Amino acid sequence: MANPFVHVELNTTDIAAAKTFYGALFGWTLQDVPMGGQRSYTMIGVGEGTGGGMQTHPVPGAPSGWLAYVNVDDIHAATEKARKLGAKVMREPMEVMGAGWLSIIIDPTGATLGLWKGSGQ
Repeated sequence: MANPFVHVELNTTDIAAAKTFYGALFGWTLQDVPMGGQRSYTMIGVGEGTGGGMQTHPVPGAPSGWLAYVNVDDIHAATEKARKLGAKVMREPMEVMGAGWLSIIIDPTGATLGLWKGSGQ
């Protein structure tokens, strides 16, 4: 597959409850990674398959929800192509702690999707 799903992220209103629930439900390995200041990001290790992460929702007042990320070869070109095809760009391309680049789009039907370009690609 040219553009596989590579990361799934939970943005939650209650990170402690989410970690307790999903750790117990699936036995996932959860590892907190400092992001600077008081923020942290919890990496989700699932063994085989696509892993992910969870964090306190970055948008105040927004409901909890899962966000899938798709791998792209060029984050800027893919984001611009999505825009030209009718997507709203919710987050312009941004670097993520030296690990790669992400952007977030809302497709013409209203569904949210993350685009990801790893730094080692």
